Amino acid sequence: MGPMIRGYVRVVDAVNYRIGRIMMYGIFVMVGILLWSSISKTFFLPSLWTLEAAQFAMVAYYIMGGPYSLQMGSNVRMDLFYGEWSAKKKAWVDAFTIFVLIFYLGVLLYGAIESTSYSLEYGVRSRTAWRPYMWPIKVVMCIGFFLMLLQAISEFFKDIAVIRGETL
Repeated sequence: MGPMIRGYVRVVDAVNYRIGRIMMYGIFVMVGILLWSSISKTFFLPSLWTLEAAQFAMVAYYIMGGPYSLQMGSNVRMDLFYGEWSAKKKAWVDAFTIFVLIFYLGVLLYGAIESTSYSLEYGVRSRTAWRPYMWPIKVVMCIGFFLMLLQAISEFFKDIAVIRGETL
C-alpha cells in the first residue's frame, strides 16, 4: 500500500478513535438528563426538554460512536461460517460487503445533507412543547455519517492490505 493510503488510514483511525473514546462518556450525559427528568417530575414541575434532549444525546452517542465501533470490530456479524474462515477469506468477504456499506452511507449522507440544508433554510423545529431547532442534531448526524463513510473506506483499505499479505 502506498504512503497516501497508509496516511489516510492512520489519520482516519486516529480521529475516529479519539471521537469514539470521547463519545463513550455520552452515556453519562444521557443518564444525567434522565435523572434530572425523574427528579424534576417528583419534586418540581416536570421539565419539557428532558425527553427530547435525552433522545438527541442518544442520537449523538450512537451516530458519533459508530465509526469507533466499526474500527474496533464491535459491529454485529453472523458468525455461523465467518468465525471459521482464514483471515484472508474474511478480508475478501469484508472487502466485497464494504461496498454495500459505502453505498448505503453515501445515500444516507446525501439525504442527511439535504434534510439539514432544508432545516437550516426554513428554521424547522420539533413539534413538541419544547420546540427545539432540528438543525443541530442534523448537523451531528451529517458529521457522524461522514466519519462512518471515511472509516468504512479505511476498513476497505485494511482488507485489501490483508488480501495482499501486508499490514497497515
